[in-house]
Amino acid sequence: MALLREWGLTLGKWTGRPAPVLERDSGDPEVTRAREAAEAGDWTAVRAVLEARPESADRTELLMAVADTAGVERWIGRVVEAEPDAPLPKLVAGLRQVSWGWEARSALRARHVSREQFEVFHERLRTAETLLYEVAEREPSWVSPWYGLQMSGRGLEVGQVTARRRFEAAVRRDPHHPGVHRQQLQQVCAKWGGSHEEMHAFAREAAFGAPAGTPLGQLVALAHVEHWLDLESGPDAAYMGGPRVAEELHRAADHSYRHPDFAPRTGRLEILNTFAMAFSLAGERDAARECFEATGGRVTEFPWQYLDNDPVAAYRTQRSAARR
Repeated sequence: MALLREWGLTLGKWTGRPAPVLERDSGDPEVTRAREAAEAGDWTAVRAVLEARPESADRTELLMAVADTAGVERWIGRVVEAEPDAPLPKLVAGLRQVSWGWEARSALRARHVSREQFEVFHERLRTAETLLYEVAEREPSWVSPWYGLQMSGRGLEVGQVTARRRFEAAVRRDPHHPGVHRQQLQQVCAKWGGSHEEMHAFAREAAFGAPAGTPLGQLVALAHVEHWLDLESGPDAAYMGGPRVAEELHRAADHSYRHPDFAPRTGRLEILNTFAMAFSLAGERDAARECFEATGGRVTEFPWQYLDNDPVAAYRTQRSAARR
C-alpha cells in the first residue's frame, strides 16, 4: 500500500474516475518504439531498442511487441540471411513464427479449429522451435528463447514433462521471471492437460516462495480466474465468491503490489488490472476499488478480454460495480 500512496493515490475511497483507455503497450515507451519500428520494417531501430535492454533486465515484452506485429515475417528472414551468425535476428524470427502460428490457430477451442488451420499452426511452430533452439545454444544465458519454446511447446503438445523441463531451463536463467511463470501456469491449467489442483499449487509455490513485493503474486489471481472460467454459470460465481478465494487474493496482494518493495521491472499495470478483475469477480469491492484507482483508468488487454472482446467495456463495467 505504501508504494501505491507514492504514486499519489488515496486508498480506500473513490477519488474520481478517469475515462478508461486501452494501454496498448503497458505504458512503456520503449515497447511503443519497438512496435512502431517493427511496423515500419526498420530493423536498425528494432535492434537498437532491443539491445538497449539486456536479457538481465527482461526484454521479453519488447521482443513480443515486435513478434506480435503483423508483417514482421515478410522482412525478418532477410535480416537473418544477412546476419547468419547473429542470434538476435533469429530470436525475433523465431518468436514471430510462434506468434504468427497462434494467429493461424486462433483463440477458439480446438474443436472449432479446422485441420488446415492446425497444419499451418504446427508448421510455423516447428520453424520457431528450430530457430529458438539455435539461439538457446548460441546464447546459453538468455531466457527469451526458452520463453518462446514454452509457447511453441504448448501448441505442439510436447507434454507436461518436456514443458516442465523448458520451464526449468528458463528459471535457471531468471528464477522469478514473470512471463516464464505465466506461461507455465497456462501449461498446468486443466485446458492444457493439467488440473486445477496443480495450477493452484504452482501459483502458490511460485508467488509465496518469491521475495516480498514480487510480481509473481499475479499468478494466484490468474489461477483463480482460470478456475472460474472453467466452471459453468452458477458454480463459477459460487467458487469465486467463496472465502478461500478472497483470503488467497488478499494474501497474494499483500505479498505483491501492496508491499513497499513492489517494483517490477515490467508489467506493473497488467498486475494491477489482473487483481482489479479478480477482486471484482470475488465481490471484494474495496480491494477492487483500490486496484482500479491505482490503474488510473489505464486498461490492459489482458486479462479483461476474458470477459469481453472489448477490454475497456469489461473494465468499465467492473469498475462501476466496485463503486456501488
